[in-house]
Amino acid sequence: MRTPHVVVVMGVAGTGKTTIGPLLASRLGVPYAEGDDFHPEANIAKMSAGTPLDDADRGPWLDAIGAWAHERSGLGGVVSCSALKRAYRDRLRAAAPDLVFVHLSGDRALIEDRMGKRQGHFMPTALLDSQFATLQPLGADERGVAVDVSGSPEEIAERAVAALGDLDRPAS
Repeated sequence: MRTPHVVVVMGVAGTGKTTIGPLLASRLGVPYAEGDDFHPEANIAKMSAGTPLDDADRGPWLDAIGAWAHERSGLGGVVSCSALKRAYRDRLRAAAPDLVFVHLSGDRALIEDRMGKRQGHFMPTALLDSQFATLQPLGADERGVAVDVSGSPEEIAERAVAALGDLDRPAS
């Protein structure tokens, strides 16, 4: 399957954006960009210290992701980005209007367990509550799908591909 869409894999920390994003990109035959790589060093230092980012911190990060998505418009791509608030997704869409979102969602206990097992990541489990408090799920008017994060990464990626395929089918 190949898509001309730029897909943003979104969700709270620990849902598997960095794992699912490359799998989804591979299945769609498009490049993958790791959203964390777009963060300025100051953001990473702040999160590493256990301090949540504020909207001012996120602005340059969202703009950099939006610029990448704009460059990939019509070519396709997958990028990971928490995109927790509608305003963040609106900012991304301002740069790349045809974005499609895959919201990785799941049970808080499962996500916390996964976060506790990962190594070498700057986002501490202590910030998970702030992530859930900030999360605004996709609105009915936003182009995207929600995908449950239970199961293996391969199962999650397959559910995402299927959901995106359903999104592209004309209504009957």
